[in-house]
Amino acid sequence: MYLSILNDGGPFFMYPLLMLLILVIVLIVMGFIKKQTFTKNIKLISSISLFALVWGVLGQAIGLITGFDVISQSAGISPQVLAAGLRISALPSAFGMVIFLIGRLGIIILTLIQKE
Repeated sequence: MYLSILNDGGPFFMYPLLMLLILVIVLIVMGFIKKQTFTKNIKLISSISLFALVWGVLGQAIGLITGFDVISQSAGISPQVLAAGLRISALPSAFGMVIFLIGRLGIIILTLIQKE
């Protein structure tokens, strides 16, 4: 099921987002384990999660542009097809937002547990 969602959202955008999610999770775990690289991990998590958000929005924008091109060239389109296309174009953006929120939550938790 999840593999089909990754393919529906466009492999060019969704698979890099999946790799960024894994990287954010690894950096959060490393922040708990290695206290020496704490500041570096927080900066990396912040940058990578923001990049994931922007990458997802870019995927949505390109998907919408492509979809509107197809709609403009066709004689007519049903509301069901339009809704399916909008759903597909929203997947990378939503996935990027989830990664961003996970990264921000990790930063908050790491900041709270940091010893002053």
